[in-house]
Amino acid sequence: MAARRNSKWIYWLMVGGILLGFGGWFTGGGGARSTAVGTVGGLEISAQSYANALQNQLRQIEEQSGQRLTLEQAQALGLDRAVLAHVVTRRVLDAEARRLGLSAGDARVAEAVLATPGFQGLDGQFDREVYREQLRRNGLTEAAFETALREDTARTILQAAILGGVARPETYAEVLSAWTNETRAVTWAPVGAEGVTLPEPTAEQLRAYYDAHPGDFTAPEVRQVGYAWITPEMIQAELPVDDAAVRELYESRRDEFVQEERRLVERLVYPDEAQAQAARARVDAGEAGFEDLVAERGLLLADADLGDVSRAELGAAGEAVFAAGTGSVVGPLPSDLGPALYRVNAVLAAQETSLEEAAPGLRTEIANEAAREVIAGIEPQVQDLLAGGATVEDIARRTDLEAGQVAWSEGATEGPAAYQEFRDAAAAAREGASPEIVPLADGGLLVLRLDGVTPPALRPFEEVEAEARAGWEAQARREAVLARAEAGAEAIAGGASFEDQGLAPVTEPALARRGAIEGTPPGFVEAAFGMQRGATRALPSGEGAVVLRLDSVTPAQADDPAVIAERAAVESQVSGSLSQDLIDAVAQALQAGTEIRIDDQAIAAVNAQIN
Repeated sequence: MAARRNSKWIYWLMVGGILLGFGGWFTGGGGARSTAVGTVGGLEISAQSYANALQNQLRQIEEQSGQRLTLEQAQALGLDRAVLAHVVTRRVLDAEARRLGLSAGDARVAEAVLATPGFQGLDGQFDREVYREQLRRNGLTEAAFETALREDTARTILQAAILGGVARPETYAEVLSAWTNETRAVTWAPVGAEGVTLPEPTAEQLRAYYDAHPGDFTAPEVRQVGYAWITPEMIQAELPVDDAAVRELYESRRDEFVQEERRLVERLVYPDEAQAQAARARVDAGEAGFEDLVAERGLLLADADLGDVSRAELGAAGEAVFAAGTGSVVGPLPSDLGPALYRVNAVLAAQETSLEEAAPGLRTEIANEAAREVIAGIEPQVQDLLAGGATVEDIARRTDLEAGQVAWSEGATEGPAAYQEFRDAAAAAREGASPEIVPLADGGLLVLRLDGVTPPALRPFEEVEAEARAGWEAQARREAVLARAEAGAEAIAGGASFEDQGLAPVTEPALARRGAIEGTPPGFVEAAFGMQRGATRALPSGEGAVVLRLDSVTPAQADDPAVIAERAAVESQVSGSLSQDLIDAVAQALQAGTEIRIDDQAIAAVNAQIN
């Protein structure tokens, strides 16, 4: 029975994958017409499958990186060809399954379709109209969808046959999980610089330190930049703002300043009042929670989530829902879909910012926008002046821009250098080039000219002798502290206690390989797991050091739930990787003997429609 339920879940996943893979995204220029981008062993590669595979890959990268990847960037990375290769591999396996006569019978396909929650009506039973509508929305006919489902089933059977002889990597998983979950008892103590006395450095020592650390005493490149600029902040105080404009802006954004009381609500709809009442009775009796009821309906909590709603948006259920406390389940109450139970997850109190409170910010906003418009009006005049050969100083005299000079170096952020646009332009400017206009992010305008460049240069020793002394002392102090720690570690290894060495020990009875201990230097855990029992080490730690002793090693317990879980995870991950490698190898071997034709023009047509 369990195997049969698992089989249904596999089919549901396959159905979902088909709907995602064939969802009506690519229309080939109109309607639901599907276009082939190639053939593999006589089987078409639909433009729809390629387009959606590429879109899905782009979406995954965006979710992982938080940045949108354009098609041009994807093509530069070879992503489009990789996706096409993946789609071709799937069709190679489909072609081999057809050659071997592998197929799913009508009864298996029908079972998968009938059991799919997305094709069921409110009564939980298969609904042919819902089925047709779902397929229509995804640009599919029943025949095309069922053919795709049949091919996916056959491909799954073929892959299962290929992987049937692959042994699970149990030994590897056992060794790795045992290594990862081993713990160690350690004792450690910080060693500070208290009481460390340093000799007076000789001139030769200071000079040697200076010679050994030229980067510390090299002045950065300095760029002499002449500029003229104007920003909204410079002029917005001079621009009058009418009270009526402030009020008008406030009213246009009233929803932002006056927010009525709202609720975070979940809603679970039932086909009829009797079923809703029965569900509520189970909640009242403590037999089921709201989450249980949602799961029983074949839904996720996200499917029941209404978000934050107002009393009016809930309609006839509004009064009862708004009278309930956080965590309460109320109902059955009417909804536009039928009788429903509601759960209140949070109460969002009403908030109101008066016109008087909002006015200063709105006045600044209006003035800032007006200033941006003024600056936009000045820019054509500046462009004409530059085209006529005007200098930065000329522009400052003949417009409202203010002139200035700055000696800019990498890392400086004062004055105009507070703007990234200025820093980028100053770094890229060429000496002797004409002044250039640099638009600023806040709507400001800047004209920049590079007047000269002072290259990086090692400052004379006489100029930085005090800095060299400070650097030498810091290094000598660290070396003295580390030497003290090494002497303490050696004594402790010989049988002395931490206390004998004037140290305050801290014991960690079960340090994990993935663990971390506050107050210890980087590499502390790695060092502990690289030591033998009873060994000691001294490790540098910022301006100080630590003494570390390994007291004991505790092997991972094979019956520990955490070890069991990790062993299973490693086994699954490695097994999945090996399985994929084997499938890829078989597919490549099959591909060598399969006729493959790719229509580059059709591929280009699909790519042109990718957003």
